[in-house]
Amino acid sequence: MPLKLVTLISKKTFVNLYISANNQDFICNLCSLFVSLMTDRNGPICRLPEHLLVEIFIRLPICEWVQISCVSKQWASMFQGECVWQTAIARNWPSAGLRKRWPGPIPRGSARRRFQALYVSENLVSSSGDIDELVGHTYLYLKEQLERPAIPPSSILHGTIIDQFIACGRTGEKAHELASKIWLAVIDNLEENQQTFLLLKHLAQEGEFFLPFPYSRSYKVLWRVFDKLFTDLRDCFSRVDYHDALAGAKSRFQPVPSTWLGH
Repeated sequence: MPLKLVTLISKKTFVNLYISANNQDFICNLCSLFVSLMTDRNGPICRLPEHLLVEIFIRLPICEWVQISCVSKQWASMFQGECVWQTAIARNWPSAGLRKRWPGPIPRGSARRRFQALYVSENLVSSSGDIDELVGHTYLYLKEQLERPAIPPSSILHGTIIDQFIACGRTGEKAHELASKIWLAVIDNLEENQQTFLLLKHLAQEGEFFLPFPYSRSYKVLWRVFDKLFTDLRDCFSRVDYHDALAGAKSRFQPVPSTWLGH
């Protein structure tokens, strides 16, 4: 891509900013200055045409996008549309645009949803270096289901995930492996608060479901539920609830780690 020169002029600032697809380090070094300029509602950047704004947006750290979208109604509208997200996908994951839609209960969704799924697959779910968009969508699906006021039984959620991967051509063994990785990733990325404590306590108290492979739940997942309860969220327990939960853990795992006992 040829270099484009964007000249930003204000009373105290004259910045020649070169933008190219291979110039990420330069963009990151100027990020702090750029964000301050971009959040100036009367600044020169606000007067740039939309196609240049999109090229600038997608080169800034994702953590800045929320702040940038609040600068003006126009910019908020751009992030609500498809163009920014489609361009970001094409830049970060060029091959993603070649993938066909898939069958099953978990849809692909909008360009914004696809960007979130690809980002999750790359950064939150370990998949041996491969970027699997379906893994990201499944992560988002499970996380949203667990955040609902009335949580569906975990066996239903687990079965839905398994069916989704099998419908897309994964073997039963691979579907079981991916489902376990997604459960672990979602649990590991939950905030440490009362809502998470109640969710994990609910999952720990659910009865065992004797289902055939690959629908059987992984012991790694149940172990992580108890581990997070007894380490990260231990202070949320009352004395009675703690001993009840510990008894449930001991009935499933022997021996239990000393950290679960408060040592």
